[in-house]
Amino acid sequence: MSHRIRRAPAAAAFAAALALTLAACGGGEDDPEETGSGTSGESGSESGSESGSGSSDGSTDGAADAGTPVEGGSLTVAHTQAPTSLDLHNEITANNAFVIDKLFEGLVTFDESGEIVPELATEWDISDDGLTYTFTLEESVQFSDGSELDSEDVVFSLERHLEVGGPLPLHADIASIEATDPTTVTITLNEPYTPLLGELSGFSNGIIPTDFGGLSEEEFFTSPIGSGAFTVDSWAPGGDIVLAANDSYRVDGLPHLDEVTITVIADDNQLISQVQSGQVDVITQVPPANVSTLESNDDVTVSATEGWTVEELFFNTQDEHFADPHVRAAAQLAIDREGIVEASTFGTATPAGSLLPPPIQYYDASLATSVDIAAAQDEIAQSEFPDGFDTTLLIPSGNTARTQSAQIIQAGLSQIGITVEIETVDLSTFRERFRAFDYSFMVNSAISDIPDPNAVITFQADPEGGSDSYWTHYANDEVTSLIDEGRSTPEGPEREEIYTEIQSLINADAPYVPLYYPQNVRAWGAGVQGITVLPNGSLDYTEAWVS
Repeated sequence: MSHRIRRAPAAAAFAAALALTLAACGGGEDDPEETGSGTSGESGSESGSESGSGSSDGSTDGAADAGTPVEGGSLTVAHTQAPTSLDLHNEITANNAFVIDKLFEGLVTFDESGEIVPELATEWDISDDGLTYTFTLEESVQFSDGSELDSEDVVFSLERHLEVGGPLPLHADIASIEATDPTTVTITLNEPYTPLLGELSGFSNGIIPTDFGGLSEEEFFTSPIGSGAFTVDSWAPGGDIVLAANDSYRVDGLPHLDEVTITVIADDNQLISQVQSGQVDVITQVPPANVSTLESNDDVTVSATEGWTVEELFFNTQDEHFADPHVRAAAQLAIDREGIVEASTFGTATPAGSLLPPPIQYYDASLATSVDIAAAQDEIAQSEFPDGFDTTLLIPSGNTARTQSAQIIQAGLSQIGITVEIETVDLSTFRERFRAFDYSFMVNSAISDIPDPNAVITFQADPEGGSDSYWTHYANDEVTSLIDEGRSTPEGPEREEIYTEIQSLINADAPYVPLYYPQNVRAWGAGVQGITVLPNGSLDYTEAWVS
């Protein structure tokens, strides 16, 4: 069967988007440790729902009188860590990904509800055998330097991604990528690959100019040329970055803003103080303890939406203790996930049983999240360490919720003879440590960048998935085989059965313990309008404006 998706004319699309903007105001973007096209946590029906000023209940009281968008103006946005690289094929963390996605566009993207929608491609056809994808590009699209974007640029971009690989590689077995004509790209596969459109919607598959527009790679990624709504005005890697409106943007009348400045505020208290005082316009992380405070402030809009993030406890399965599956099973049974939700998120999250977030297709809600100390004691008795042991839990500093989670984990494990020391390090060191496997176990978050379940599963459970199973060294041949099967199986009951079994097997192996599903909770000044919240936690400022 041939599948064809057509985009509405630009004017109609803009009018529809504007109507939605006027109907509800909100947005926000977390800056957790990982983001990945499959996850790497630093990730529905409610996604993109927004709240009015001083509210997070989905009301639209702040948007009813928003009025006509104002052209010009700027936003100052607080992230918790500065961007360090804009190389879309080599990056994965949110501090980089959530800037990269403002600069580049892909063939397709996903909307606030997680649905795949056109971006640079106006339509696409998939052959009956699932091996040939033909994309038709929007005509007369320009890069930010005014040069034309055509099918050769698409071929160069995707082939560069295949060559580099990177932490979020294209996993499809691609036979060829061809520029059939200036506005047609044909991707031919050696075998069917159901997640392809989902992977192409991720930030790592944005389109860049052929041969980097005549620049060296280093020069290009210092000041990239893309077709996104914004371009880099000024930036020193590791410092603040100023994004300017792309004057060549393909949608007439957008963006409304002249510029967006992304600055760094790592301290929770400063985030709250500065958004309340107006020193920053937007904060991309709202500590759960402060949600009610901001909701009561009429000068601040709070947005809470369902997303693709899971907070998890990860075990280094090469650690002498956590290599033992009985130890991991015991820890999973001893951890009070309900208690963590109440203490760490003030009830703004829900306990997690699966590594798949609820909005992701084939999520299994049946996996248990309850505490069972007796069963945990039985598991530890069967382990190589029946008398318990001492270990260290690694967490990043400056994150109150993580600290509270760590303390509850510490208390739970003490009941089965495991004595936990909590080690707190700065965020950069935290990332360096876990990526070098220099940890015993850690609390971290995982975000899917795309709506297909293969992304999360591959990143966290496939040893060849780009992160050595989220830096846990986890491997299970049966799981790996099912992952391969799920990639080639068409959507439907058979594919659902595969992913249900994968979740069950991983739950039994417990290389990590899903703790809770946080909402995407963000905040900005009441005068800020038109921000779109995406389910991966990123903020889209394309239609944002300041009243």
